[in-house]
Amino acid sequence: MAGMLLAAAPAEAASADSKKGAQVYCYMRSNGNDHSVSFEASYALIKRQSRGLFKTSPQHAAVMITETVVEEPDSYPDCGRYLGDLFGGTTSNRSSSTTTGAENASGSETSTDWDADDRYSY
Repeated sequence: MAGMLLAAAPAEAASADSKKGAQVYCYMRSNGNDHSVSFEASYALIKRQSRGLFKTSPQHAAVMITETVVEEPDSYPDCGRYLGDLFGGTTSNRSSSTTTGAENASGSETSTDWDADDRYSY
């Protein structure tokens, strides 16, 4: 009996982590943030909240967010259109999130070392 409770605890914790990650990702995207900023915030939350022995990979975090949104689509309205961006799809806000050199020089914290082809390297 105790083994069953211990086995269920990590699944419940992962579910709570993925819900929080999905909430952050979908909220940020629906408010005009691009994929990289939204995913970095949600992934940081998932990693910080994770109670597991092993670190959650960025790929697994993307899957966790996707599963949560697909399982509860009413809780994340219009977020389905952003899920492809988690797996290398075309970013929905690319034109509005493109920064110029002048904007970068003004002190915004836009990461220039991020490569769209290697979005989940860590």
